[in-house]
Amino acid sequence: MDTITVGKVIKRYRENKKLSQEVLSGLACVDRSHLSKIELGIRSPTITVLNKLADALGVNPSDILRDVEAETKRC
Repeated sequence: MDTITVGKVIKRYRENKKLSQEVLSGLACVDRSHLSKIELGIRSPTITVLNKLADALGVNPSDILRDVEAETKRC
């Protein structure tokens, strides 16, 4: 899975919810700098972190993965 695409999708979900990185990281109990690196595609989220972010965003992890897959197929 492409880490850049994963980051873009998570960022899109966050921005659609009108949340800052600071707020989302607090809701998900994930360090803000770690979230930033995920969104930039520098780091790949673990399953645990993906679950925490999805829960904080009010979506299923499968929704995020589905969007990543769809985005990947467009390229």
